[in-house]
Amino acid sequence: MDALELVAIGAAGVAAGGINAVVGSGTLITFPTLLAFGYPPVVANVSNNVGLVPGVLSAVYGYRRELRGQSKRLIRWGVGSLIGGLVGALLLLQLPAETFDAVVPVLIIMACVLLLLQPRLNRWMKERQGEGSRDGGLPMWFGVLGTGVYGGYFGAAQGVLLMGLFGSFLQDDLQRLNAAKNVLAAIVNGAAAVVFIAVADVDWAAAAVIGVGAILGGLLGARVGRRLSPTVLRGVIITVGVTASVIMIAR
Repeated sequence: MDALELVAIGAAGVAAGGINAVVGSGTLITFPTLLAFGYPPVVANVSNNVGLVPGVLSAVYGYRRELRGQSKRLIRWGVGSLIGGLVGALLLLQLPAETFDAVVPVLIIMACVLLLLQPRLNRWMKERQGEGSRDGGLPMWFGVLGTGVYGGYFGAAQGVLLMGLFGSFLQDDLQRLNAAKNVLAAIVNGAAAVVFIAVADVDWAAAAVIGVGAILGGLLGARVGRRLSPTVLRGVIITVGVTASVIMIAR
């Protein structure tokens, strides 16, 4: 790895860590960067996943105050994320990328629409359910499971999908939901990373550079994200989600 490659991949890691903390589409920065330097697609995807795990964990730490009082539902959702992450990682190693990539842009756009409609959905849910659901029940759990499968397979914009799910099934503060999103993303990425380390080829130099950058970016992103108003944060999430869809369609 020469100096240019080191700096470029490290900078991509910082940017990805920050975006993952606030939204969750950092893979769309680091994955193309690795491809640009000649890494094979599967090796790039695997190495990127392993490298971004420390950054997601740093984002979880940065949002630790917003996690208070969420342990019960995070344990429930975490089981779905764990199962989904493992299944998605195994699918990556068995299926052609075209099979799953075909539906990813549609899923992201749907998540953005749900998030855009979140205020109206919350008012509708409040009228029907009073205080509303705090964990979304089985529909939310299966949604988290499906997002975990996607996250274990590729991972780009899984945070957007999660926030879309939260917006359609839950009534809660957006910053608390963003903190929960980081925990679930960490579980998915961590589960997939275990599979990749065990049975796939990981470029450890690239993963290490991304990891160092992602830790810094995750801490910085958590500080910035907490200060954003719900409206601004929702706008950032939708913007990144739409951009992610366009990039993935154009790939």
